[in-house]
Amino acid sequence: MSTNAELATIFERMAAMLELLGEDRFRVNAHARAARAIEGLSGDVAEIAENEKALTSIDGIGAKTAKKIREYVETGRVHEHDELLAKVPAGLLEVLDVPGLGPKTVRMMWMEKGVESIADLKRILDDGSILELPRMGEKTVQNIRESLAFAAKSSERIRLGDALPIAERLVARLEKVKGVQRVAYAGSLRRGRETIGDLDILVSAKDGAAAREAFTGMEGVEKVLASGEKKSSVRLQAGKISVQADLRVVDDAAFGAALMYFTGSKEHNVRLRERAIRMGMTLNEYGLFPETEGEKPPQEQGVKPVASRTEEEIYEALGMAFVPAELREDQGEVSDGWETPELVEVSDVRAELHAHTTASDGVMSIVELAQCAKARGFHTIAVTDHSKSSVIAGGLDEARLRKHIEQVREANGRVKGITILAGSEVDIHADGSLDYDDELLAELDVVVASPHAALRQETKEATKRLLRAVAHPLVHVLGHPTGRIINRREGLQPDMNAIAAAAAEHGTALEINCNHLRLDLRDRDVRIALEHGALLALNCDVHAEEDFDELRYGVLTGRRGGLTPERCINTWGAKKLHGWLKKKRGG
Repeated sequence: MSTNAELATIFERMAAMLELLGEDRFRVNAHARAARAIEGLSGDVAEIAENEKALTSIDGIGAKTAKKIREYVETGRVHEHDELLAKVPAGLLEVLDVPGLGPKTVRMMWMEKGVESIADLKRILDDGSILELPRMGEKTVQNIRESLAFAAKSSERIRLGDALPIAERLVARLEKVKGVQRVAYAGSLRRGRETIGDLDILVSAKDGAAAREAFTGMEGVEKVLASGEKKSSVRLQAGKISVQADLRVVDDAAFGAALMYFTGSKEHNVRLRERAIRMGMTLNEYGLFPETEGEKPPQEQGVKPVASRTEEEIYEALGMAFVPAELREDQGEVSDGWETPELVEVSDVRAELHAHTTASDGVMSIVELAQCAKARGFHTIAVTDHSKSSVIAGGLDEARLRKHIEQVREANGRVKGITILAGSEVDIHADGSLDYDDELLAELDVVVASPHAALRQETKEATKRLLRAVAHPLVHVLGHPTGRIINRREGLQPDMNAIAAAAAEHGTALEINCNHLRLDLRDRDVRIALEHGALLALNCDVHAEEDFDELRYGVLTGRRGGLTPERCINTWGAKKLHGWLKKKRGG
């Protein structure tokens, strides 16, 4: 974990503990704001730790915060953080992580019912004493039960955005080992699933022992679970993430077959083996072989494989088009006549239509945001700060938005080489109405309508709510349609067939929010949207510079749903995209 990430976590914990202790709200907010400021820095805060002027020039970092940053950089600790940890039971922070439980409620449970852990929370749920607390009715208690059950069900799987960087570091480390020929990660991670169970790494090497030793001895290994000639397993700790990683050492001549086998999915592999059998062949992790007699596997009989070195060779030998890893889910891709689609890639994306500035809860100015987008080769960036109902995110009321529009227009005239559009992420109320009136919405170049509250609605109400927003003539994009947070919050569960059909009818794009915590739409809903003829938008929901890097997670999700560039509005050229946006303004 980087210094920035470590310090952001510390300040975030301090804010939570201060609130649990009932401390002054100003102190709580100051620490929370410092956490966001440090997390949003593009450079390493350690490099400017000794320069108080540089630190305090960062919005959200005052003199006291700067002192704590210097203390951490010099000693690896923050004394005040240690003092707070001594006052707050460790298990109480886990209770605070339960979706739907805020600091005030958790503090009340702690003070009045002695809740200091998840076990204690379950105790007062089971004996019913939780109902004795103020504002704790049957419905609220049921919500807490459901949140606990959901968290327990999701706890063993790791988000894509947490797992992929770890796997990439493992691969990069092994590539540097002398004698290593090829390295790749496989499994559900390679297929781009939103969560994964463990990491699968394949390596071919002239010296397998050296690769194994590098793997089991690398930084972050907490425990070596197994170390054999062909397979080794370790428990890794990377920041807050604990995950098992398995290394398989394979022959380079069979690397493609092994990669195909360990990438999966299981169902896809079954279909491939069935196809091989029908063609008089045998497929396993060592290769595609001609059918042989005897009980021993063909590789043990010395049979030469028909194909094994690359996945492409194997698919070709099976008379098939190559199947991208993201589509290997037994969705018809092994059938005769299936053709490889031209799936969207990160390099195809040329515009970002959902981004926040310091006007709401972002950390960059309009100009800084535009310069970041321009540096990535984008032709368009839409500034879509929050609307007035998102009070906690600094949402803009009507007067502030009108002034903000002027500021965006002014910045667009100053920053050359990119178009800066004036937009807003407008809250969709529980009844489907929007946070601004039509007169103000019509002044915006881009309207992204998103649900942020009332995310426990029943399917019927949620569907009606989103349909009203999709059908609104001034809405361009339906943002993170379900409002889910992976492993934390299920969000809305609307009828996606109805939403997709309406989106196609009204020319409203459905967003794949690329933030790895959201990935909303999810892959299955992307497929539904495409089947109905709807357009998709790949947006990073940018709040800080590094959020642009989340794009790859949204692209993986889009690819799993079969998204092609022509169906994604962010891949279009400036003329086509701007023309499409203007259609909803009578242009």
